[in-house]
Amino acid sequence: MRVDQHLRLDEQLLLFMNQLEALEEKRQKLNSLIEEGWFSIAKARYSMGNKQVSALQYASEMEPLVHVETSLLEDGTAEYKCERRENKKEEPTIEDIGVKETGLRRRINTKQKGVKEEEQERDPEVKTKAESSTPEHRDPLKWFGILVPQNLKQAQSAFKEVITLSAEIASIQSAILALRKELQAQMKEKQEDSTRQ
Repeated sequence: MRVDQHLRLDEQLLLFMNQLEALEEKRQKLNSLIEEGWFSIAKARYSMGNKQVSALQYASEMEPLVHVETSLLEDGTAEYKCERRENKKEEPTIEDIGVKETGLRRRINTKQKGVKEEEQERDPEVKTKAESSTPEHRDPLKWFGILVPQNLKQAQSAFKEVITLSAEIASIQSAILALRKELQAQMKEKQEDSTRQ
């Protein structure tokens, strides 16, 4: 086996060890964040009452605020990224202002009207953004009342960070598995070269 192959094997082994170390650190941080989140929920249940912080307060319609996107890289590893959709209050449109059925009405642009009718023809359950996702439905903290305790806000921020960290951990694990396979193949090649000599 040539010197450059030995150096490449050493570099990959160092990279493998560094990735294992980073994975261990992120797992420890993930565990502490999960523990912190559940502890904050327990504090909120104690202060608000057990029935005030439970699944009974979940909204009837829930929309995810985070989507995890998976992409396959050239080296065969999978990369996971979190796409967060923050709560943004929607500006009311001209049609939403004022009394709906009485008095003067504004004309709807025929292109917009045609698009809305096509969406309703495809799926009658489809609602417009203003109808389906009010700000109360989008922010999970609002499900538990207007004045939520600080503990519940801390739990939410901890679990938000958990989601992002989980995606990072999954990406590192995928890279480690790919690097491990490559190292095993190189070690096998090295053993075959040594047996030939």
